[in-house]
Amino acid sequence: MTDLSKDTPDRARPEAIKAVPVRHPGRWLAVAVIAVVAAMFVHMLVTNKNFQWSFIVDNAFRPNIVEGVWTTIALTVLAMVIGVLLGVVFAVMRLSDNPILSGVAWLYTWFFRAVPRLVLAIMFGNMGILYAKYHIGGVPFAGQIGDLMGVDIDGTLFTVDARTLLSGFTAGLLALALSEAAYMAEIVRAGILSVDPGQDEAACALGMSRLLTMRRIILPQAMRVIIPPTGNETIAMLKDTSLVAFVPVTNELFFQLQAVGSRTFKVFPMLVAACVWYLILTSFLLAGQYFIERHFSRGSAKVPGAGRKEVA
Repeated sequence: MTDLSKDTPDRARPEAIKAVPVRHPGRWLAVAVIAVVAAMFVHMLVTNKNFQWSFIVDNAFRPNIVEGVWTTIALTVLAMVIGVLLGVVFAVMRLSDNPILSGVAWLYTWFFRAVPRLVLAIMFGNMGILYAKYHIGGVPFAGQIGDLMGVDIDGTLFTVDARTLLSGFTAGLLALALSEAAYMAEIVRAGILSVDPGQDEAACALGMSRLLTMRRIILPQAMRVIIPPTGNETIAMLKDTSLVAFVPVTNELFFQLQAVGSRTFKVFPMLVAACVWYLILTSFLLAGQYFIERHFSRGSAKVPGAGRKEVA
């Protein structure tokens, strides 16, 4: 048998591959266009005297405006807390096998998602038209019995003045919170449905109650789906608090800025100041949303801010 290895010349080692980076001229063109547009925008902000930046600085940070900022923050926090709690309740009701509970939850979400929040805020602010004085009585049909006996019997224990009970702040808060609950119910329902049904079945096999299963197993896993849209809803709620200026809530941020603009006949600079304030507050919410998403995404394949994994 012939040894072919002696007759075959040694093969030359292959040369190293010269990797040529892919060029992206479109990206650089887009960067150039964005840079030019950004420079034009900054130049317009600086050179256009109609912005009146000195007037904005002098009037946009006064004590009454700062008080309006705190009112806006309070409305946002309270409306979201009430909305989230009610949203969880209505989401569980919507997923219930009981047709009455499911139907009531569907009817609630249908109504409050259909009616604009501005309309709800104004309607709640004028609720005193329906119940200027709400009588709470302890004796049923006291008036009718008194008419039969020929005496005046008043079975009222106490009277509630709706105009006092539903102040501007309370009316605006209820309008925002009840509307938010309808949206949060759908968000929570989507999060619950994203969890594998086998988790619920395993918990039932272990003898865990429905409430305990929801609190310890279902909701913690559903938070990965619930948190991102909830963060968006919180930011939207912060902006929607400006609607309570039409109730009116006089110590709210947008109302106070509008009042300054109307009093000084400089409406546009105060609108710019409103944009600046909402940008500042929204930036804090975005930072908080990032860290909350990062916390609840631990152990998942994609963690916000973890970067893209390189494939070997």
